[in-house]
Parts: sequence; C-alpha cells; structure tokens
Amino acid sequence: MTGPALDVIEFMLTARVYNEDLDCDPGDLPPSYRRAFWRTNADSEESADDSNSDSGRRTNAPGSIQRPLTVTTTRISEATGLSHPWDAVSDLMFTQRKEFTGEVSFTDAELAEQWYLKRTNAERLMTNPTLVAHFEDEVEDVEYEAARAMNRPIHADRVWIDSLLEQVFDEEDEEMLDLVEVRAPEEMEMTLDDLVLTSGQEAEIQKIVKAIEHREYLAEIGLREIGKLLFVGPPGTGKTSIARALAHGLDLPFVEVKLSMITSQYLGETAKNVDKAFEVAKRLAPCIFFMDEFDFVAKTRASDEHAAIKRAVNTLLKSIDEISLVRDDVLLIGATNHPDQLDAAAWRRFDEIVNFPKPDEPMRADILRVITRKMKIDDFNPERIASETEGLTGSDLRLVLREAVLDALTEERTTLTQDDLLAAVDGFEERDNLKNMDMINGDPDALIAGSGATDGGHERGNDHSHDHDHDHDHDH
Repeated sequence: MTGPALDVIEFMLTARVYNEDLDCDPGDLPPSYRRAFWRTNADSEESADDSNSDSGRRTNAPGSIQRPLTVTTTRISEATGLSHPWDAVSDLMFTQRKEFTGEVSFTDAELAEQWYLKRTNAERLMTNPTLVAHFEDEVEDVEYEAARAMNRPIHADRVWIDSLLEQVFDEEDEEMLDLVEVRAPEEMEMTLDDLVLTSGQEAEIQKIVKAIEHREYLAEIGLREIGKLLFVGPPGTGKTSIARALAHGLDLPFVEVKLSMITSQYLGETAKNVDKAFEVAKRLAPCIFFMDEFDFVAKTRASDEHAAIKRAVNTLLKSIDEISLVRDDVLLIGATNHPDQLDAAAWRRFDEIVNFPKPDEPMRADILRVITRKMKIDDFNPERIASETEGLTGSDLRLVLREAVLDALTEERTTLTQDDLLAAVDGFEERDNLKNMDMINGDPDALIAGSGATDGGHERGNDHSHDHDHDHDHDH
C-alpha cells in the first residue's frame, strides 16, 4: 500500500526508531530522509559523532545528522514531497502537532507501529534500513544487512558533498570551482544500462568493480598500483558518459577536472590548484576522479609553455603517481582524444588502457535501438540506418535523431518514420561533421569497432552508445 499517510507515518517512525536505537547511523536512513535532517554548523555549534560512524575517515565534515531527530511538517515535506503532510495524518488518533513549531509526534507509538505494519510490505521496508532493523523479526523477507547494502551511502549524498566542498574551498579558492566540477551520483543523466558497450569495455568495468569491492584484499597482498584508467578515443564515443555512468552505478561522487583549465590566467598559482584538485578527490573519497583532455599534459611537456604551467604538469604527474584506489579510495580516469600525442611518461601512469573507437555497423544499430527506446517510429529499421551512417559516433547518431524529431515537430508529428531518419542522416552528412577525426596514422579503419585494434594482444574496448552533448569531451 502507498499513500500520503503511509509516507508521513513511515518518516515519523524512522525518526523515532533512529533516536532510540543508537546502533543506527546515517547510512541506515533513506537518502531523502538524510537530506531533510541534515544540519550545517550554522544550525548547530557541534556535530554529532554518529554522523561519521559509517566512514572512519570522515570526522570533520561541516555538517551532520544529529540526534534527536525532530520531525516537523517542513522536514516531512522535504523528505516526501508532500505539500501538506499534516493533512494526511491529522485524523489519525495517534498523531499530534504543535501549532507554533510545526513539530509532529505520536501520542501512541505502539499504535502507530501497528497501523504501519498493516499497510507496509517487505519491498517497501527494504528501502529503509532503520525500520528493517526494528521490524526484522516481525516482517518476513526483510534482512537488515541486505537493506543496508542497497541503501545509497551517505558519501554519495549531495548535502555531504557540498559540506565537504565548503570545507575545502575558502573565499580565496573560489576560482577553483571553475577547475573542478563535482557531481553526486544521483545527478548523472544516464546509467550503464543506457549505454552500448563492447566486450572489452565491459571487461574493464567489471575488473574495476571487483577491485573496488576487494580493496582490503588488494592492500593485504600489496597490490596497490591499480585503479588508474586511460580512456582513448575520438570525441563523441562515450569516454565521459561511461565514467559518469560508472559513478552512478557505484554510488560514487564524480570529480571532473579539465586539464587545459590550469592555463587560465585567473586561476592564479596553477601547481597549487592541481594539488587542490587532488585534495578534493581524496576528501570526497570514495569517488571517481576524471581528468579530461589528458593530452594537454604531453602538449605542455613538449612545448615552450610558461614555467608555471610546466610546474603544474609536473605536479599533476607526481600526484597521479601518489594517488591510489586501494589506499585513497579514488578511482582515477584520464581521457584523451589524441593518444598519439602522449609520451611514455604519460602512458606509464595508467595501469589500464580502454579504447573508445567509432562504432562499427552492428554497434551503430544497437546504439540506435537504445536511443530510440522512448520514440515511436513507423517501420523502424535500425540496421538500414546503421548502414548509412559509417564513421558516425554515438553522439553523432543522437544528433541525427534530434534533427529527425525536430523536423517532425515542425509538421506537428510526434511519430517518426524511417524516411525521417534517412533524411536526417543526409542532412548530417552535408554538414561534413567529424569527418577528419581519424586518430592512428591517418588510417580511417584503425579506430572502428571490430577492426582488431588491440592492447597487448587483448581487445581494448569499443564504442558505447549515445550521449547528449558530444560525449562532454569538449574538443570537437
């Protein structure tokens, strides 16, 4: 059963159980509840010790979830999305509200629990580890450890991320926000299910997932040089998309830095800012640290750039050497459109190379199936479209679909036809877009999926699916 009253009573019960059960910590609260109960240091002089219990490293965040949790109509609204939560439960005999403060409480907690248990179910309870811990013996098919494992960890919450960023950045470091972009997992627009991956890319992702799961074992056996990936491929082939989708799937904050930004004049001391970027990643750990435009490193090392910029690059390479997935809980991913410009010093910083070539024909058909899932298309034949789009990336295919949709809308149609798609392909080709992006010795087939490009005898991954804005690679 669902409904406003059930949502409100569940929130109230969760707060009550959390207050009484001191073994519960913020990781036991559903993410929306954590957001509602989050308190900054502006709200309170001291932070509750329990806010750090699910991560021993985090003892100085400038915000926390503090006992006792006080339930108000405002907090209920924030957690549940209900505009008038008191209206949903005002007629229940076991609830009461203080008019002046808006505080809502139970007059009979036992009766409230009985009411709730009659209306909830195991599936709903499993989204709330606090209540599972409380009702585990009374409800079948619920188990606390499983519920806890499924609950998003607090380090992935936007409120937690913002609190740590406030601590890392002072007013003098405000320009750093132009160098580092931090996203919470919930803010990622796509997941791995939205992407078309090759067997090589899937294998690399599975390896890194296992490495994250077994970090303690890797540390025990002394294998610490792991978790530094370099994504290689033309713009639009999914390098940024897969990195962000991986962050979503692993519930990890996503820290992105564009290396060319360190040349911006207003960023001040560039080497210091590079240090700061790595500090942000370590403070937000576990996280993914994504370095775009990594070929900038090689360009700078081989040029007559200003000495301060070269120092920044040397600082960057040293920082890469010193950061570790096993020790620091930071998965480092570099991305480049120009692997031919990287020197040996840059290559050896990474333990895995993942190739992102342009998709071959079968993969283009798969990509088209994925990106048209929500569209209605008469007589849709993705194989035919794929045969007409040689050399296009997943991002290009999304642009083709966008043009077809917009053209149909000009005719007041929301149902597309195969001819609409073919016409959009012709229009895209006329723009001569991305026709000179061959990356290896001018060989147009070298980076086409299925062409046999390998790394040390192993397939180095192929193109994935779509993207909203040219893969966010930012170098067209």
